[in-house]
Amino acid sequence: MRHWLVKSEPTVYSFDQLVAEKRTAWTGIRNNQARLWLLEMQPGDRLLYYHSNVGKEVVGVAEVVGTAYPDPTAEDPRWVCVDVAPVRALARTVSLQQFRDDPLLKDTYLVKQGRLSTMPLSPEQYARVLALAGE
Repeated sequence: MRHWLVKSEPTVYSFDQLVAEKRTAWTGIRNNQARLWLLEMQPGDRLLYYHSNVGKEVVGVAEVVGTAYPDPTAEDPRWVCVDVAPVRALARTVSLQQFRDDPLLKDTYLVKQGRLSTMPLSPEQYARVLALAGE
C-alpha cells in the first residue's frame, strides 16, 4: 500500500461531499507529474484529503478504489483519473503551517511544490500527519 495526498478546493469538491456521495472519480488532473502518480495508484492505497485555498488543511482520509483509466473530462486520453472513496474525517485537521513547521513534513511536495494536486507521501510522513491529527 502506498500513501498519497490529494488536494481539492472545498468550494469545488469538499471531503464532506465525498462522504455524502461515497465515491467519486478524481478527475481534472492536468499536470504531467501528477498524471504519472495517478497511474501508480492502486486499490487500497490511502489518500490524505487536503482542502486547498480555503482552509489549507488535511481534513480526511480516503482510499483508491480502482486503477487509473482515461479521464472522461479530458479530450486527450493520456489524462487519467482514479476512483476514490472516503474512509474517515480526521479527529483534528492538519494545517499547511503544521507541514511547514514539522521536520518530517517540511520537505513534502505540499510545501515544496504546492501547486500539485496529487502527490506521494512516505509511510513515515503519512503516519506523522495522522499523529498530528490525534490518531
